[in-house]
Amino acid sequence: MTANIDHAGTGTPPAATDRLTGPWHDTTLTPEARADALLAAMTLQEKTAQLVGVWVGASDEGGEVAPFQHDMEEPVDLDELLPHGLGQLTRPFGTAPVDPAVGALSLARTQERITGANRFGIPALAHEECLAGFATWGATAYPVPLSWGATFHPELVGEMAAAIGRDLSSVGVRQGLAPVLDVVRDARWGRVEETIGEDPYLVGTVATAYVRGLESAGVVATLKHFAGYSASRAGRNLAPVGMGARERADVILPPFEMAVRESGVRSVMHAYTDTDGIPSAADGPLLTGLLRDTWGFGGTVVADYFGIAFLKTLHGVAGSYGEAAAAALGAGVDVELPTVKTFGRPLADALAEGLVPEALVDRAVRRVLVQKAQLGLLDAEWSPVPPVLAAAAEDADPEALRGTVRLDTEENRALARRVAEEAVVLLRNDGTLPLAADPPAGAPARIALVGPNADTPTAVLGCYSFPVHVGGRHPGTPLGLALPTLREALAAEFPHSEIVTTPGAALDGRDTDGFGEALALAEGADLVIAALGDRAGLFGRGTSGEGCDAEDLELPGVQQQLLDALLDTGTPVVVTLLAGRPYALGRAADDAAAVVQAFFPGEEGTRAVASVLSGRTAPSGRLPVSVPRHPGSQPSTYLAARLGHASEVSHADPTPAFGFGHGLTYTAFTWSDLVVEREQAPTEGEFTLSCTVRNTGGRQGTEVVQVYLHDPVASVVQPVQRLIGYVRLGLRPAEAARVRMTVPADLASFTGREGRRIVEPGALELRLGASSTDTRLVARLTLTGPVRTVDHTRRLHMGVETEILTDAP
Repeated sequence: MTANIDHAGTGTPPAATDRLTGPWHDTTLTPEARADALLAAMTLQEKTAQLVGVWVGASDEGGEVAPFQHDMEEPVDLDELLPHGLGQLTRPFGTAPVDPAVGALSLARTQERITGANRFGIPALAHEECLAGFATWGATAYPVPLSWGATFHPELVGEMAAAIGRDLSSVGVRQGLAPVLDVVRDARWGRVEETIGEDPYLVGTVATAYVRGLESAGVVATLKHFAGYSASRAGRNLAPVGMGARERADVILPPFEMAVRESGVRSVMHAYTDTDGIPSAADGPLLTGLLRDTWGFGGTVVADYFGIAFLKTLHGVAGSYGEAAAAALGAGVDVELPTVKTFGRPLADALAEGLVPEALVDRAVRRVLVQKAQLGLLDAEWSPVPPVLAAAAEDADPEALRGTVRLDTEENRALARRVAEEAVVLLRNDGTLPLAADPPAGAPARIALVGPNADTPTAVLGCYSFPVHVGGRHPGTPLGLALPTLREALAAEFPHSEIVTTPGAALDGRDTDGFGEALALAEGADLVIAALGDRAGLFGRGTSGEGCDAEDLELPGVQQQLLDALLDTGTPVVVTLLAGRPYALGRAADDAAAVVQAFFPGEEGTRAVASVLSGRTAPSGRLPVSVPRHPGSQPSTYLAARLGHASEVSHADPTPAFGFGHGLTYTAFTWSDLVVEREQAPTEGEFTLSCTVRNTGGRQGTEVVQVYLHDPVASVVQPVQRLIGYVRLGLRPAEAARVRMTVPADLASFTGREGRRIVEPGALELRLGASSTDTRLVARLTLTGPVRTVDHTRRLHMGVETEILTDAP
């Protein structure tokens, strides 16, 4: 297929235009020089056209995309808009079900129309959601970000992101709206499933790996939501954020800083929320002062969907859409998404009235054009034909293309399985697990699988997976994926066991009529597997997901009552949770035979859970968020200061049932031989310490060495402890590893009384633990010398050297 794509049946072809040629096509020049040359040749209207997107849906007949209408936008007239150019195409694949090959053809034809309509031949940049895989029909549904955090394995997450990026770029999409770097502050928030966890260091390291993977495939990653969205009051979506500057600096911002410094990320999305009365979309000190002037970010800042208009409609800091556009552009927002609302006519009017200097437009357009040059979109030989159509005939028939592109390959599924397996967290086990899979070894003869997630294919999917996010609006369309239910996965894993199944209750219903059948099955079984958790959805259509905030952390509906009733039968109960957030489990935290947590583990998730239950997969996941003991203990995370923990001055106890970083294995590990090479170091120095971790059990297993810093006395209140590093160790029986850690004093820094980040002299503890609640070794150290001020160039990681020791104990 050539770039001259046949437009038959797709409407009137764009009129031929004389193309201006210039140095912007010269690939020997820097992207910046090319952007400057193009910017100098553009009219004001051509410039502003590069700052907007249009929300479209690819045609499932192969024609050009059609504008998607939303109650937040007015109809878009492409014939009027396109002669001036277009900055972005919003979700051509992720708006309605479309065959990937036919969608790629539709996008290619649209890009030819766009380039043919504007005098410079500039294509649009197409973007899509990719929080749990490419959010389009038929693409692999990977585990959600909370599961990425549970792996404590950034390299694996980066490998997954690279696969997602390759799928995006193969069909012509060059920007992905991920990852989310919001640090969980209140688990009632519906978007917890989209986050990586409650610790900024874990979030930063995993998100940075994801960005590197996505960018390695030539896809622009987008950090979101900058900054503070997850700290909205009472966990309510878009509620105001009331945190202070110190919490923002020490908890919310570090993951973004790490990603900007280390990942090569090229886009950032502002948050919806306001912090102390300042909406992020209008926060110049945040979007320009910190992000660009201090951290050196050189990419584009894009609006969260309709976020600029919200300055008028929700925040009330702009009296018109023109004022909203001026505020956002002045603060540092470069591109309005998802469609033309404020950067169109309202911005044009504000420019004409002298309310907005053209220099602000030039600043934003230059960033957009630099990025398009980096992506090859300004190259003279650029073609709208994406890689998956490169071998297709010039006059490709959409029906002949249908079914020829697979976005859920065996390689993808195998990778999704690996991530899911490493993300499953074994919270509790009285020895019941692993279950034998065959009768000679004592497999359960009869398993009662009870619960609303027992036989629900989509129970493994998060809110931003395509079948949930979009598929619900198209009930007659097949899922496009094989989603084995937990019942099917268990039947395959335990072929010699009889598995009887009943939901017991609706997932979020109040009816207990199904309890009788459930209890009868439980009483007649050798083992009960309780299949509980969430249903992902949007804006109240689920129990987890965007706009699905919870009043407390009790299991939805009557699931806790069902669980308690199952425990009362006396039959051993293994609790399995397919959920988007942590839930209090009542007495099951102590009385269940076992508890297995999976955070929306994706299309291979039920197989991963089943393999952990049988022991075919050794459990290695660790909690990225604490599991509460009481449903009303929010907001609370392990990063609390002393007064945020249990105390005699309050009867409310926030102590978790299972703490951050917790996760059991099917083997045992001993930690020993802690050696601290120097117990004192200057505030610009570093400490070196080492220890030995040995697998003393009979199975292969994974231990995660977590390093927490405790600062007993500081000039401002500090968390009791915080994670500063971790090491994932896979060890065979009797195998040991000697782990040597070099910890720079920079990792002890915090925001002091004057608002500057400092390292103070004084005593410290480095706690080496299997979780935040399971300390194994403690190094007591002292920093000496003067208070030292550090900045964004400080060291962010400890150094790690690992030596495998094979000698038997």
